[in-house]
Amino acid sequence: MLLTLSTTHKPATDLGFLLHKNPARMQTEELSFGKAHIFYPEASEELCTVALMLEVDSIALARGRHGSSGDGGPLQPYVNDRPYAANSFLSVAIGRMLASALGGRSKDRPELAETAIPLIARIPCVAARGGEDLVRRLFEPLGYAVVLSSALLDERFPDWGTSPYVSLELSATVRLQDLLTHLYVLIPVLDNEKHYWVGDDEVEKLLKRGEGWLPSHPEKDLIVSRYLKRQGELTREALARLIAEDVAEPEEQKEQVRDEEEQKVERPLGLHEQRMGAVLSVLRGVSAKRVLDLGCGEGKLLRYLLADQQFEAILGMDVSWRSLEIAKDRLKLDQLPERQRARIELVQGSLMYRDQRLNGFEAAAVVEVIEHLDAPRLASFERVLFEFARPSHAIITTPNSEYNTVFETLPAGQFRHRDHRFEWTRAEFEQWAGDVAARFGYTVRFQPIGPEAPALGAPTQMAIFSLSAPTDIQTEPQTNA
Repeated sequence: MLLTLSTTHKPATDLGFLLHKNPARMQTEELSFGKAHIFYPEASEELCTVALMLEVDSIALARGRHGSSGDGGPLQPYVNDRPYAANSFLSVAIGRMLASALGGRSKDRPELAETAIPLIARIPCVAARGGEDLVRRLFEPLGYAVVLSSALLDERFPDWGTSPYVSLELSATVRLQDLLTHLYVLIPVLDNEKHYWVGDDEVEKLLKRGEGWLPSHPEKDLIVSRYLKRQGELTREALARLIAEDVAEPEEQKEQVRDEEEQKVERPLGLHEQRMGAVLSVLRGVSAKRVLDLGCGEGKLLRYLLADQQFEAILGMDVSWRSLEIAKDRLKLDQLPERQRARIELVQGSLMYRDQRLNGFEAAAVVEVIEHLDAPRLASFERVLFEFARPSHAIITTPNSEYNTVFETLPAGQFRHRDHRFEWTRAEFEQWAGDVAARFGYTVRFQPIGPEAPALGAPTQMAIFSLSAPTDIQTEPQTNA
């Protein structure tokens, strides 16, 4: 199994910096299914080519039952196309051998990793189960020029038809990270098979690698279904989250401007710092050690949680992978000592869907999030947090609309943030929180945040939910959760 990558970028040997691989030596690594080799057939200033070659051990595959569909008779585990035709083994090798390039990192030349350069990827044999048309439908929307060649199964018997295997060449001026990401996801999709068990982790992997291109791909449904081996529940979850991300994408482009508008309104009061301090005070007061930050955005609360050693396990979740990447950079997670890094995890996920990763935490913080949800999504969120995740304590903050008249720069009747679906009065918030607490077996108390104005209250209102004695949870069917 072979993949080659070539460039005519000047100097072409910059490819070595991007891949973190020295053109002067071959690198070999043992994998569970055989050996992977990286070497450079040619490396000059004008043209540089790197090859990733896999030697797949058929006996090891048979013993481990990797990639065996069980429908080819007793010899099928030993005689098959796994060692020769590009498949999910190649994706695993890309992830292991070219991890830095796949992640878009270049220690010596960081600016180069963000540069689009002319690249050509060649795979001599791809199991294109779906024909040449499918190959084009997968790669051409991503901007690649696609060159394919195939052959008859046997020239002596033309009636047998064309082989399901093709030789593939892709060319484009693109970042190396993007090319590797597209190959990583789409090669197993073409093969329509995976050699390992597909579970929840594969959904996260697909969403991570598909960020920025998969939500808008015309073959999104097919890609997700095949990548997840047609497991219905996982496929539905991944598609739902991709749809949520796709809907949010145009808004995210304006999010920074909108956030600046909201901060401009609230900044004279130092309200952000007061919110963080109030939430941290409650978390410390309930002695929470395992904490969720739901809708964590770019990591504003996470920074405070990470600085406090009381919090031993911190999970930040947001629907936007881009926001999580920003949070990762701002928190400098890659530079933290191993013990510190182990305390925090950032995951992409929607607050509209049940997620087992949210289970087992003592407290959850939901800071300035619920006002961004319309009524159906708010109802789903209630179940996700209070019925399924069910932390012992939950802290929710939201604007107090009564206080808006105090802000001189906020026009009458306008919300603080253009993405807010509502801004509640104190009575409305207390009514909602009381209903939620009664329905799911919690008690709730309220605390103002910020300077209070006569008859208007404070600019931010906070509800602190605590799990009471077990009761019958009154719920109604919710399709989203």
